[in-house]
Amino acid sequence: MFEQGRGNNGSRVQKLNKRKSKKDFRDKYFIKDIENLTGIRAYTLRIWEQRYNLLVPKRTDTNIRYYEEDDLKYLMNIALLNQHGYKISRIANMSRDEVQRHTLFLSENASTHQSQIQGLTQAMMNFEEREFTRILTFHMLKLGMEETMMQLLFPFLKHVGVLWLSGSIHVAHEHFITNLIKQRLYTAIDQLAVLPNAKAKKFLLFLPSNENHELSLLFANYMLRSRGHQVVYLGSSVSIDDLYQIYKMHNPEAVFTALTTTNPKVPVEVYVQTLVRNFPSTQIVLTGSQVLMNRDIKTQDNVHVIAEPSDFIRFLDAL
Repeated sequence: MFEQGRGNNGSRVQKLNKRKSKKDFRDKYFIKDIENLTGIRAYTLRIWEQRYNLLVPKRTDTNIRYYEEDDLKYLMNIALLNQHGYKISRIANMSRDEVQRHTLFLSENASTHQSQIQGLTQAMMNFEEREFTRILTFHMLKLGMEETMMQLLFPFLKHVGVLWLSGSIHVAHEHFITNLIKQRLYTAIDQLAVLPNAKAKKFLLFLPSNENHELSLLFANYMLRSRGHQVVYLGSSVSIDDLYQIYKMHNPEAVFTALTTTNPKVPVEVYVQTLVRNFPSTQIVLTGSQVLMNRDIKTQDNVHVIAEPSDFIRFLDAL
């Protein structure tokens, strides 16, 4: 449903993660990085460089073109202006300060969210907490927490996942933005003042052992509480035994979990069947990449797989 950051694609991702952990933060961005981060194709960038003299890339000792951090920021701003109808010939006549001013104006006034996603990406790349928070605050005041998550942050997190898998960002970038978003969700949940409605259901929210991607769980918590449902929130890394004991204490109408990390000891289809066996009369709501891409999961009548936030809203409306 609410896929966050890099997700998990088995051994390929685990090998990539090991390779990333050995890398320092970037001081060189190669042409593939520029393509991933800005959306500007390599051949397009070369034409712009030759025709408009936008910038001159540096070269390694082996004659490979690369760009530095200031170049990346400049190209991200150029890409955003170009996406909003600015001709490259016009942009080429601007100073870098002028390009930045036009970009800031678009970021605050654009009708779509692409410019804000670009702004969040740039703030993430530079670990700029103040700028990241500024963009979030602007949208939360305008749209509220739920719509900000659905319209801005989840598309942004999918973009982050692509960047991570492509090797364009470090895992620390994901941790940086994930913690900032979690802080906002904690605050939003604390500020809710909704009384349980007459049709309120009790939900038990948890993540399995070795699972720590908590954003989806926190957002489900917010959505449920904002609609007047009761929530027992257990957080991450909950064992089956502990889950069953708490289930017997609270007897919830539904349990919700997200499976994004591969567990080599317990295949996801086995884990789902364990939930079905232990909670046969309870609605089991599942999300996460491991659920969505596993065709061996046989859904029972009481199992609901959530691919998008809108699916969860429809599920709640149907209760």
